[in-house]
Amino acid sequence: MSFTACIVIPIYNHKDAIGDTVARLAVHQLPIFVVDDGSDDATQQVLHALRAQYAPQLTLLRLPENGGKGAAVMAGLRAARDAGYTHALQIDADGQHDANDVPHFIAAARAAPAAVIVGRPVYDASVPKARLYGRYLTHLWVWIETLSLTIRDSMCGFRMYPLAAVCALIERVALPTRMDFDIEILVRLYWRRIAFHTIPTRVTYAADGVSHFDVLRDNLRITRSHTRLVGGMLWRLPMLLAHKAMPRDAGMPPDAHIGEGTGTSTREPARSDSRHWARIAERGSRAGMLTLALSCRWFGLRVTSWMLHPIVAYFLLTGRAAREASRLYFTRLSSGAPGEPMPRAGWLTAYRQMFAFAQAGLHKLAAWSGRIDVDTIRFDDPRAFEALAASGRGALVIGAHLGNLEMMRALAMRGAYTKITAIVYTEHARRFNSVLAGANSRFAQRLVEVSDFGPQTSMMMLERIEAGELLVIVGDRVPASEAGRTVNAQFLGASAPFAQGPYVLAHALRCPVYLFFCLQERAGHRVYFEPFAERIDLPRGARAAQIAVWAQRYAQRLEHYCRKAPYQWFNFYDFWSRPMNAQPARRAAVDTRAPAATNGEANGRA
Repeated sequence: MSFTACIVIPIYNHKDAIGDTVARLAVHQLPIFVVDDGSDDATQQVLHALRAQYAPQLTLLRLPENGGKGAAVMAGLRAARDAGYTHALQIDADGQHDANDVPHFIAAARAAPAAVIVGRPVYDASVPKARLYGRYLTHLWVWIETLSLTIRDSMCGFRMYPLAAVCALIERVALPTRMDFDIEILVRLYWRRIAFHTIPTRVTYAADGVSHFDVLRDNLRITRSHTRLVGGMLWRLPMLLAHKAMPRDAGMPPDAHIGEGTGTSTREPARSDSRHWARIAERGSRAGMLTLALSCRWFGLRVTSWMLHPIVAYFLLTGRAAREASRLYFTRLSSGAPGEPMPRAGWLTAYRQMFAFAQAGLHKLAAWSGRIDVDTIRFDDPRAFEALAASGRGALVIGAHLGNLEMMRALAMRGAYTKITAIVYTEHARRFNSVLAGANSRFAQRLVEVSDFGPQTSMMMLERIEAGELLVIVGDRVPASEAGRTVNAQFLGASAPFAQGPYVLAHALRCPVYLFFCLQERAGHRVYFEPFAERIDLPRGARAAQIAVWAQRYAQRLEHYCRKAPYQWFNFYDFWSRPMNAQPARRAAVDTRAPAATNGEANGRA
């Protein structure tokens, strides 16, 4: 959704100031919503005249009776959201705020569309001293309630809201409707992990200005609000402390996905664009990951694994989208499952799946830092791997986000098998990968990052195959580029999109193809390395059909191993939805000369 902003002005009996306020705002050519909070007849007459003067730029809303500033602002925000705007700039009607700063708020919101942009007043000599000093008591309480100094001024009535996030809060939580609204909504948005940016703005108090702040009643309301918020802070204390090690994303809404490629980080999608995994940004701070790395070094895997429980609990509680993706996966897994019953979808299974994901990241770190015993890694049947190693031939190895392929690359670098190269898409896991690189200086060796398969990438891969290397990619992700081509295959009882890339790549490289999975067991890890094809040929007359056949064979084997280790498939997004802009399989889409024409899957980790 494109950025579209408007202005929301709550008003109650400011008939003398509203005309000048609207005039100074109208020059910015933004739509204006004026919310009349039950004003008197004189103010109504002024407002009707302004509506006629500034039509169609100005929309006038009227509440039947005075409900308070908070009620008027919430009515304006809902109206703006319903009219299709993405952001609303709240500004008071009394003319205290400098309308010249509107472009600064707009620019800041464009740069960080999911953040709240809050004004920090810069006062002149007109400010009443009681107001000036009294605000700092509220600021202190807000800093306690958020365990942060992020919200520099919680009472400024000049601020820009991202409407999707703020309206979701308004509709879910009963917020106060009077002067305490400005304070409480910011604290609760902070609790929801919304980012904040502050803009200094000049504030002037007119000598004849009208103030509706009731010293007794509004201070009592604010005190009651702070009491409620402190209680909420204490209840959320573990999460707020966990937040301190995790950055806030100012570019996306707060619904979190668990992502791939990291031990304790997640990815967070924009709600409207959550179909494509590559648009999900890594979530999790490098400091938090380094803390776990140090714990692993000092206290070992077992103690550090216990530290994962509160972290995973946090992601479970706050990751509604991740829970939904887990529920969908386990629902499909358990429907029509042959043999042993599969786990039933629910909070417990989602927790166990997320915990297995976090453990996998921890084991990757342990493997790269030399804290995994090679003897705990066993092949289920080593004959295929031993025969390939003895032959000296190169091969394409297709894995999945199932289990722990990165551990095998770490052990290969430490041991005898040093010709394993991972073809990866690491754009969304850079923080975690930097931690792995810190654990072992050889991490980046034989790790090739690509965004799609271009001619240079194809030539590089062919050279490595001819040198006897094993190139490892994954097949359970659609292409990182949204223009990449996919083919549908039946997976867990439903049609799902799979990348064409691995099979076109195998055809271009003209090499053997194997499947590779590394699953965690109680006693260690078990490796499954099985032949998939001696060679994949894609005849010109039946390319699309042959790609579909190979994709279906891969999907069947992936389903087999998902049933073998149901908690260890780490695709925390709607795997069965077709990515936006993805191209269907087409005969003309496949070029036998090089895989560059397919824009195929390059997201893998071995």
